[in-house]
Amino acid sequence: MSPIAPALEVLVAEIARLTAAQGRRVDAASLGVLDRVGQLSLDPPTRISPNRACRLIRAADGWIAINLARDDDRTLVPAWLRCDVDGDPWTVIEGRAPDRLCADLIADGVMLGLPVGRVGEVVCETLDAPMIRMAPGAPRRREAPRAVDLSALWAGPLCGAILAAMGASVVKIESSRRPDPTRGSMPEFFRYLNGLKDHLRADLAEADGQARLRDAIAAADVFITSARPRAFASLGLSPEAIFAANPGLTWVAITGYGCTGDPSARVAFGDDAAAAGGLVRWLWDGAPNFLGDALADPVTGLAAAVGALRGLAAGGGVMVDVALARSAAATAAVCGWASAA
Repeated sequence: MSPIAPALEVLVAEIARLTAAQGRRVDAASLGVLDRVGQLSLDPPTRISPNRACRLIRAADGWIAINLARDDDRTLVPAWLRCDVDGDPWTVIEGRAPDRLCADLIADGVMLGLPVGRVGEVVCETLDAPMIRMAPGAPRRREAPRAVDLSALWAGPLCGAILAAMGASVVKIESSRRPDPTRGSMPEFFRYLNGLKDHLRADLAEADGQARLRDAIAAADVFITSARPRAFASLGLSPEAIFAANPGLTWVAITGYGCTGDPSARVAFGDDAAAAGGLVRWLWDGAPNFLGDALADPVTGLAAAVGALRGLAAGGGVMVDVALARSAAATAAVCGWASAA
């Protein structure tokens, strides 16, 4: 049984109820995308994540999770630790981190764009994502909703997959310069998540691509994203402008730690966010272990779908603030894993 089964069951049941009221009833558990078993070579969870990209590291005053999932992350380690790194970066991290405070390691990581968090730093009791009122809302313009899925990897595409299974018209828009990494790394999983969607590639660095994206958002009922707010600022897509053009929109903003304030600058992926939310197993010696593979992702994707469906039912005009670390913390609370570091 999954270590997060109780949280998954709550969210799956709510999705079934909401989709039945708005379209076809969706059993999210039957979509085959709530875990990646058979899609990746996964090790048993220890202090190293099953996909081997993230580790739990002792610092001077606690434990951190640092994720080197991208090639660029490894190149940032010398700047992060302020030392030369020859050979395996993990050896240097294990040796240097115990002399640094968690807060300092996180602050330097945020500045560099590294996914790093303190184990158990985020506390949340509810699986429901906050909904921020951005516009008055508007009656739905059609029976079957339209959604633009600009997200990548797992959580955001899972939200879009649920809407598509309900009968929504979902278009997945990918940057021609930076397509969804899952397309190449896990093609079968990519198909499970995106097979019912239409697909569009656009060069979002060019004015024409940005215009196509703005037009698609203006005509949509739901907009799903998984980037930090500054990425949209660089595209000229401020929330104020988006909602002014489309007051009935439900924007599902999936981030690591939240889409507003200082936390919006932080990068996170499923494993480090799970640890930041306290979704770990504490051993007898006081050390944390991972519970499974990127557990923050499936619960966040389901929570995002619940937020999208509730936004649709309410007439839109809202931003659904779905955070990986917050979803993980709520899951830890629901499933009884929450514990002090």
